[in-house]
Amino acid sequence: MSPGCGRLCRVSPSDDRPEVSALSYEQAKEELVEVVRRLETGSASLEESLALWERGEALAAHCQEWLDGARRRLDSAHSAVAPEETAAGTETPADREAALDDAAAGVPEEDER
Repeated sequence: MSPGCGRLCRVSPSDDRPEVSALSYEQAKEELVEVVRRLETGSASLEESLALWERGEALAAHCQEWLDGARRRLDSAHSAVAPEETAAGTETPADREAALDDAAAGVPEEDER
């Protein structure tokens, strides 16, 4: 382990890193960035590199699950807030995508602006 790299540098199966499923999105993303950085340096042994790769794959999948869940929540919230728009047929797919992007960015709806 290189000096100063902390718990993220340990890759052996017996280390004390938390299970990927227990990490928040931010924690998983931060660790994934560190895994990529370590792999890019090429300084790890083959065994360490394989363990890093496997951890990175698990972290990436976990991050994607978080993002997919967030998208489902936005879709659900959007359909619950504006059922009359979708029922009336006045909303286009582009309008829906823009509203979801605004909701994800915390932008208030147009009538609230």
